[in-house]
Amino acid sequence: MGLVMLFFGLCFMGGWAVAIGASVYAVVTLVRIWPRDWVRHDGHLAVRLLVPTPAYVRLDMALAVLAFLVDLWLVSAVIVFGSDGVFTEDWMGYPGMTDPSGQGFQAGVVSALRTMAWWTSGIAVLCRCWTTAGVQVCVLPLAAWWIGSFDTYYT
Repeated sequence: MGLVMLFFGLCFMGGWAVAIGASVYAVVTLVRIWPRDWVRHDGHLAVRLLVPTPAYVRLDMALAVLAFLVDLWLVSAVIVFGSDGVFTEDWMGYPGMTDPSGQGFQAGVVSALRTMAWWTSGIAVLCRCWTTAGVQVCVLPLAAWWIGSFDTYYT
């Protein structure tokens, strides 16, 4: 029980450093590809629009890794803050006093994760970052479903 909470606590604390490092790498990748072509010049119009250049694919991969790390940090933060009187999962142990203001925590988190998934994947599709959009559509709704399946003191 304590090892699982320790793992999520370390993910939460270490997630800041890793996400900041990934964002720096994404910015460096963006700066390096800025003068290059972002759209192909040969082929059919649909191919030129939908198939990005190799430099743009590298940026998309960097953004996908950044989005994945931020998603992991966010889910870890939800579990760490929810373990203080909201969730009653067996692997969490006794979380302490139940917090009456945490009654809407689980529903709010599930709604926020789903909304974030659709907004971030929509923005990624508009920017032609196909891998980033796929990561956001896969990770956040599954995390919302997982967190929504937790037992709470209020259900």
